[in-house]
Amino acid sequence: MSTSVELSFVKNFEAEVHLQYQQMGSKLRNTIRIKNNVTGSSTVFQKVGKGTASTKARHGKVPVMNVDHTPVECSLQDYYAGDWVDQLDELKTNINEQQVVAKAGAFALGRKTDELIISQLASSSTQAGAGTDGMTKAKVLTAFEKLGEIDVPDDGQRFAVVGWKQWSELLNIEEFANADYVGDDDLPWKGTQAKRWLGALWLPHSGLPKSGNVRKCFWYHKTAVGHAIGAEVKTDITWHGDRAAHFVNNMMSQGACLIDPSGVVTLPCLES
Repeated sequence: MSTSVELSFVKNFEAEVHLQYQQMGSKLRNTIRIKNNVTGSSTVFQKVGKGTASTKARHGKVPVMNVDHTPVECSLQDYYAGDWVDQLDELKTNINEQQVVAKAGAFALGRKTDELIISQLASSSTQAGAGTDGMTKAKVLTAFEKLGEIDVPDDGQRFAVVGWKQWSELLNIEEFANADYVGDDDLPWKGTQAKRWLGALWLPHSGLPKSGNVRKCFWYHKTAVGHAIGAEVKTDITWHGDRAAHFVNNMMSQGACLIDPSGVVTLPCLES
């Protein structure tokens, strides 16, 4: 019996894991700031403050805005997701077994990525509502007002992530689900469960934090949270003769940080 894996098998497996992670592993990775190829155990994201314009005298010096630049450190940690693949299973159902284990590893790492991001969103203190009711139109508009009052850019880079219960409640809001308000192209009933409303991309997520009967949902701007990547998803495959199986180890080095708390509004929703 061979004690090594064919090179083509390794390459195909790694490609499958990476593809599954990029396409289906993480739902929130592309909704925040990303810094790739980080060297070391941490990196820094810059939080830039507001500038103020003013006049100047004729022939005088142009006034300096003195925009505040605050560095926000983001620490990276290593994560692993491994599983065994029996040699005889490979011989019988090589391709299917490869895809099954690849998807499982990619999804596990994707959930960890979203977990890191969500934990940072949850650390924001700005809140719309008190969690005594579900996802209502009034609560949505309150969050919308809070983002506008602090000049969070309405530039197409706002995102709102809600639980599945709250997604169902949104479907009962006519302005969210009726073509007369949002147009036929943005109806949430078509295939992919994500849609644009009030200048934000709304999407449901099963991993949002819940304390008691209160689920935390979030409306945020892309620049408010940072995601640092030291090592993209990688796969290592080794043969273990005593088990007559290959051990498939998927790993990554990542971290997340809250860059600008004012760019995140929490919507607590009652969920029984």
